[in-house]
Amino acid sequence: MEIQFKATKRVEQGTGASRRLRRAGQVPGVIYGAGQDAQAITMDHNELFHLLKKEATHASVLAIDVEGARQTVVLRDTQWHPWKQQVLHLDFQRVDAEHKLHLKVPLHFVNGDVSPAVKLSGGMISHVVNELDVQCLPANLPEFIEVDLKDLEADQSIHLSQLKLPEGVELMAHGEGDPVLVTVLKTKGAAEEEGAEGAEGTEA
Repeated sequence: MEIQFKATKRVEQGTGASRRLRRAGQVPGVIYGAGQDAQAITMDHNELFHLLKKEATHASVLAIDVEGARQTVVLRDTQWHPWKQQVLHLDFQRVDAEHKLHLKVPLHFVNGDVSPAVKLSGGMISHVVNELDVQCLPANLPEFIEVDLKDLEADQSIHLSQLKLPEGVELMAHGEGDPVLVTVLKTKGAAEEEGAEGAEGTEA
């Protein structure tokens, strides 16, 4: 489901104008990119505040209706007040259906509770990486990438190379080697039980 919201053109700019907008329950922002001039906009704070709580807002192509003119964008930057629950400014980048975009996409870990690592060995699953840098055409952008843990054993980890990517999605450079995405930590109880079994074996 497409995420969309409304905005109006912003004529007054500068610190004073932005402060007045915020006092009136508005959020200043800017839309840039795709070879067009940057456009200053203003949006309803409450609407954007609730949208920003949704994970999909940060990894989806969004539709902004700027006084009747529809623009497709991705969210590039959000500035928050240092201590208040207040959005200060938003940056959006226009997207072109024919050009690949680069964005961070969250990982969703599923079936951890039924994996042998947890169910049989009493381990605790640790998510080492929670999002990935990907590149794809806007139409192929996934809201998230699923990591299935149903076969994960106590002494195993899942590496980046084992991840199945959606069609048309490429990974951007993620450092050297093959990073670990998920690993299993032994809980205190499981470690003590293993130690006890080892001691019994030695006595025998």
